[in-house]
Amino acid sequence: MTSTKPRRSRTAPPEAGATTSGASGTAMTGGMAIVEQLFANGVDRVFGLPGAQMYPLFDALQQRADTIRTYGARHEQTCAYMAFGAARSTGKPGVFAVVPGPGVLNTTAALCTAMGSSTPVLCLTGQVPSAYLGRGRGHLHELSDQLGTLRTLVKWAARIERPADAPALVNEAFRQMLSGRPGPVALEMCWDTMASSGHVTSLPAAEIPRALPPSPTEIDASAKLLATAKHPMIFVGSGAQHACAEVLALAELLDAPVTAFRGGRGVVAEDHPLGVSNWAAHALWTETDVAIGIGTRLELPYMRWSGMMTLLDRPQAPPHLVRIDIDPAEMRHLVPHAAIVADAADGARALAEAIKQLGRKPSASATKAAHQRIATAKRAARSEIEVVQPQLTYLDVIRDVLPRHGILTTELSQMGFTSFFGYPVHVPRTYITEGFQGTLGFGFPSALGVKATHPDTPVVCITGDGGFMFAAQELATAKQEGIALVTLVFNNSAFGNVLRDQRQGFGNRVIGAVLENPDFVAFAASFGIDAHRVTSPEALRPVLTAALAANKPVLIEIQVPQGSEASPWPFIHPKR
Repeated sequence: MTSTKPRRSRTAPPEAGATTSGASGTAMTGGMAIVEQLFANGVDRVFGLPGAQMYPLFDALQQRADTIRTYGARHEQTCAYMAFGAARSTGKPGVFAVVPGPGVLNTTAALCTAMGSSTPVLCLTGQVPSAYLGRGRGHLHELSDQLGTLRTLVKWAARIERPADAPALVNEAFRQMLSGRPGPVALEMCWDTMASSGHVTSLPAAEIPRALPPSPTEIDASAKLLATAKHPMIFVGSGAQHACAEVLALAELLDAPVTAFRGGRGVVAEDHPLGVSNWAAHALWTETDVAIGIGTRLELPYMRWSGMMTLLDRPQAPPHLVRIDIDPAEMRHLVPHAAIVADAADGARALAEAIKQLGRKPSASATKAAHQRIATAKRAARSEIEVVQPQLTYLDVIRDVLPRHGILTTELSQMGFTSFFGYPVHVPRTYITEGFQGTLGFGFPSALGVKATHPDTPVVCITGDGGFMFAAQELATAKQEGIALVTLVFNNSAFGNVLRDQRQGFGNRVIGAVLENPDFVAFAASFGIDAHRVTSPEALRPVLTAALAANKPVLIEIQVPQGSEASPWPFIHPKR
């Protein structure tokens, strides 16, 4: 993440009064030791909500305010979601800081979202005074085993026992976040330790080990499956976001369409001849003879298309399944016919070279036929999804108005579900979703983190009225912190999906699905935020255009008659 403020030299002296130099290091508080090592690792923004156990850390952040910007929020869950949005849209660690106990527990939905989406997020939290650890005395915010609880939610967690230990453990947190399969981590420090001073020896930024090169044996086995494939198809996920060039080169070698469900969208642009929506991919699936999964759990073909209630962990050919994934455990979760344990870019590059060595080269006639076959599927898919109204027309307007590099953050809503297949994505990391955790309420606070991290990029959040109300108070954060996010609240006065399911599947016995909402325009205005109300896609276009040009927080309420939306689910869970 790039700071909007000039950085001082990493060798500059500390703030006056904050630290003192000594022969064996620099004297600083535990909080300062953490912050200095964050800075050494390139962190230039932190999302946080201060409290008693965290005062020393926030004081250190204030002393580093010229190089690390701290964004405040009104709820701990928003701090974590903002860090998630920052990390998801950059691939770099997002950092948040909250009090322990109930404070850190408020962030667990976001930590689950980060874990499920393989997103590097660092949680910094406090602890009871060290003398009270494990005593069960009921000290402020005490949990019986906070560290153990965190370890069930994140990739790695540790306690910093002394200020002197902070540099090494912060570096280890960065190594854990960014090596192998990325993911969230957590560090805690006791109340008294964070406030106490000790001699601290600073360290350079963490060294992130490179992934091991792919095994020649694994590459050879995979290449042999693909050398004679007639209709291969590539599925990409979050693990391929950095491997756009390598994935495209492999696809062009194979004349293979490339698709994604959520996390991998934009790796190959959907307006490229080989880039296809997941609904167009469904039409091509029946004739696919080799499927290639790159950095993905392959939820789309082996859960969504095969049946969410049926476990399929050893798919039978056809199609044969080739997987490239940095996490060897994935090869046990869904067993392929050929496995390549490697970074997505390294694996795709090596596989393409091996296929070339086996003599496969695309011919002009074969490429033309493949492009025609894929184009036909894309046209048919677009025609078929036209029935999902009014959502699709609204998404068309958003896609038209939002520039190619603009970022869309979704929410679990009728619009969000439709965007899975109805919103074309052309650039990696410009489509931010909640992943398989399905965390309702993630959208608006995550979008705040996205926009805070990309102040010069247009960012639009689409959310339903139900999901928006999970964090609606964060309009105050948008205003106070000057986060120029444009939020579209689609108001159907319901948890729309729940309402449809109850009406159609449970004899119209509706419970907890119909909502009474505030006047969203007046609500936003009470925070000093510009707000508008529209009732049609045609009316949305000029309002959204003006909102993106305004460079300030804007809320647009779109009124949708309750129950009027066509169901998107036939295109997400097609009948077998």
